[in-house]
Amino acid sequence: MPAGEPRLRATLSARRALPTAALLGGGVGAFLGGPVAAVVLTAYGTLAARAALRRREQRKADLAHRRDLDRLGAAAADLRAGLPADGAAHDGTGRIARLCRAAVRLADRTGAPLADLLERIEADARAADRGLAAAAAQAAGARATAWLLAALPLGGIGLGYAIGVDPVAVLLHTPVGGGSAVAAVVLQIGGLLWAERLGAGPRQAT
Repeated sequence: MPAGEPRLRATLSARRALPTAALLGGGVGAFLGGPVAAVVLTAYGTLAARAALRRREQRKADLAHRRDLDRLGAAAADLRAGLPADGAAHDGTGRIARLCRAAVRLADRTGAPLADLLERIEADARAADRGLAAAAAQAAGARATAWLLAALPLGGIGLGYAIGVDPVAVLLHTPVGGGSAVAAVVLQIGGLLWAERLGAGPRQAT
């Protein structure tokens, strides 16, 4: 099997997941509540599928990153012991693999100790990971606040039922309510994507 085939299959599966979630949400919404409900559930279904895909991709990326660091440390230790380095440390397309290949080229051209170069790469990568973990911990409060604000309309709907009105019927079956529902969904999704982008900025920069 070609090396890129699993990644290609995962990409195609991800591309199919979002349209499937949108169609499923739209169909359920149209069946249960009409066109406004279809728009709302399409948007929320797509957002939920996207969040699940991104979470899965991030877990895979973190696992691959930890594996690259382990290989890097093992290669440096082998070189210190006078053994040949494991070439697996140089495989892949990630940042660590690219730096390893650059270190090998530098060592070949200048005679610099490859073990020292690999250890410096590992130390820098682990320091960057600690910085990212600290940034993620500080951004957790902002993300939680964004999700709390996104959930506030549910509290408003519950309050409407508590005072004896039917807010869902107003939102789904009146022009003013439908426009308000769609506008609320757009603002909610925009706010969540903005909070996600702010939180992901340091990680993307590395």
